[in-house]
Amino acid sequence: MKWLLLILFLPNAASAQGFAGLGTDIDGFATPERGQALTFPKDHGAHNDYRIEWWYLTANLEGPDGTPYGLQWTLFRSALNPSEGEGWNSAQLWMGHAAVTTPSAHYVTERLGRGGIGQAGVKVDERFEAWIDDWYLRGSTDFNEMELRAVGPDFGYDMTLSAQGPLVLQGDAGYSVKSAAGQASYYYSQPFYDIAGTLALQEGDIAVTGHAWLDREWSSQPLASDQTGWDWFSLSFDSGARMMGFVLRSNETAPYTSATWIDADGTATPMPNGAFQAQEINRTDVAGRSVPTTWAVQLPEKGVDLTVSALNPQAWMTTSVPYWEGPITIEGSHAGTGYLEMTGYE
Repeated sequence: MKWLLLILFLPNAASAQGFAGLGTDIDGFATPERGQALTFPKDHGAHNDYRIEWWYLTANLEGPDGTPYGLQWTLFRSALNPSEGEGWNSAQLWMGHAAVTTPSAHYVTERLGRGGIGQAGVKVDERFEAWIDDWYLRGSTDFNEMELRAVGPDFGYDMTLSAQGPLVLQGDAGYSVKSAAGQASYYYSQPFYDIAGTLALQEGDIAVTGHAWLDREWSSQPLASDQTGWDWFSLSFDSGARMMGFVLRSNETAPYTSATWIDADGTATPMPNGAFQAQEINRTDVAGRSVPTTWAVQLPEKGVDLTVSALNPQAWMTTSVPYWEGPITIEGSHAGTGYLEMTGYE
């Protein structure tokens, strides 16, 4: 069943070109172009002429007793073909992931939906809303004030978010290069959310507060065909600064890296390939796989020299396309919190 779902949501995944088929040929879909200005609030919505897109929120939270938690809410859109039809003829497929991580447990659930019938989608009119079934991320079209909800078999959450800084364009004014061969996506973030609400866990409801980071990205061929996965870090420092960095791994060439340093006022400085460094320190057996869960992370130009460790090394996402995602702790040159996503570890 899981293999069938993978084929449905990532139609070219069977050819195994890049992680989850993300390095497959474009096949008539639109492609990102450098210099194309992003326009808001329009670009908060769906781009159906691109093959894949996501609205991706993670949060580092703390309970009344100081216990740390992590939260994820993601809505993925995948198009079967570049044309669009009405109702059940829609080419858009939707997948939602939600998770909560504690120091000792990791809760995860998934929703699958079709476009064109109201089950899932994204709209931007008087307000913004992204939804699948009864899950939603919704609020003002400037992304400043948002509400978030998801419910799974053994957990749930209701949150409110308030942006304390501006949107940040990643890469070259939102054009984010992913390989030496030039694959790219459009990519922007809102990394300055304050978040508060309630986690519903087996032990009861827990009031939490913290910081959240929303990523928006879309493309048609975001990876090169030889790229097998990535390690993506979002770091929120106590100084108010933020940092995003990723390593894209290849089975043929040297890894490709990218990073953005974000000052507390939202000023973004993109970093070239090679400036960001992430070296694994320790691995953990996770769901029968060997996965790096402690890293040395450096951005020398900004004096960043950190050891980052998984809050819960067992934060494996048992979804149709499995991966690791969870909150991390930070030690070293800067204090703060963060999130880590790792894909392609088999």
